[in-house]
Amino acid sequence: MRSRAYLWIILAAVVTAATTLAVFGTVPRPLFREAPSPPAAAASKPASVPQPRARAATPDRITYPAEGQGTWVEAARQKDAPAGSEGLVMRYRVAVERGIEGVTADTFAEKVTTTLEDPRSWTAGEQYRFRRVGPGQSADFVVRLATPGTRDALCDGADGYTSCRNGANVVINVARWVKGVPRYGAPLTVYQQYVINHEVGHRLGESHQRCPRRGGPAPVMQQQTLGLHGCTANPWPYPDGKLHQGPLGSYNDPTPPRDRGRR
Repeated sequence: MRSRAYLWIILAAVVTAATTLAVFGTVPRPLFREAPSPPAAAASKPASVPQPRARAATPDRITYPAEGQGTWVEAARQKDAPAGSEGLVMRYRVAVERGIEGVTADTFAEKVTTTLEDPRSWTAGEQYRFRRVGPGQSADFVVRLATPGTRDALCDGADGYTSCRNGANVVINVARWVKGVPRYGAPLTVYQQYVINHEVGHRLGESHQRCPRRGGPAPVMQQQTLGLHGCTANPWPYPDGKLHQGPLGSYNDPTPPRDRGRR
């Protein structure tokens, strides 16, 4: 009896196991499966990491010695047609003195060209057009960004502070380009436009002028670097489409001390 009962117990266990296998043998067991992989594109895409943006040179990072090397790097030529609708084509080159760091010849040239091509600049009078040419090409003038010492070597008079035009050289003192002048009352970019138009104006035969009316804009040919004399800062010869002038003449303004360089 005991062996028959034992046999029935074994038989019942076998039947139960077979039934369980028949019912659950094909059911997946998720506890033992790996988590699904992300799609291939998502898996291969790198995480987005913010990249530092390239920063153009600003006056705060332009440095220069008091005395430069007197050698130059010239900007590439401009490929566009001359700026202006009518008038004599004035070809010019742009150069930056070696030793001035933080600004390239091409970067400086773009600012010069943008200023001269502005409709408020000298082309508005329809007497001149401007075209920037490349290194070694024939030019009517050269716009030079120079150290204070080289400015003195190129200009008629050594003050190390102002900019000048002497012959075919339009000399922009890098000290003024970077620092501007005290009490100008306008952003540095406005002063930079002024000094370009003022010195190029000399190359076009323009002479110094005085403030025509207190509270009004200064003529671009006024020596705004040394004083405004009641006028307000103005970088354009044709600020409203008309030539803005004052009486011929200048003021007996003192020139500030020469610049000693900036490192």
